Amino acid sequence: MLKFLSKVKIEFNAYDTRSASALEFLAQCNSIKAKESNPNCQITVKRRTDDHHPQITVTFSNGVEEVIDGSKTAAQAIRKTILEKGQALETQQMFKEAGQSWPVVIPEEELHQTAKPTKARKAQDK
Repeated sequence: MLKFLSKVKIEFNAYDTRSASALEFLAQCNSIKAKESNPNCQITVKRRTDDHHPQITVTFSNGVEEVIDGSKTAAQAIRKTILEKGQALETQQMFKEAGQSWPVVIPEEELHQTAKPTKARKAQDK
């Protein structure tokens, strides 16, 4: 998960019941597997004392920053979002390295082509 990120900032009040998701996400970020995937990712934790909702700010490797409300989003959903966006970035990078345009544009005439019908095979008697 961290391999797609350059920075993670997690802000929460430890006594706030809404912080469960932020704390779970922090635990995922501190796992050995996550740290090995990108040892250069900076993880910052800010413990708050006010009533501000838990907040997770992630910066992707391409510099795009996203702020996530930790009180309304489950840790697993945050992780899934990061993985999906990271894989999209990885795909985009592969296309650029291959000299292909991004996003891929499918010509209009190809969109309306019909596929050749497939012939169903009959089950053989045993």
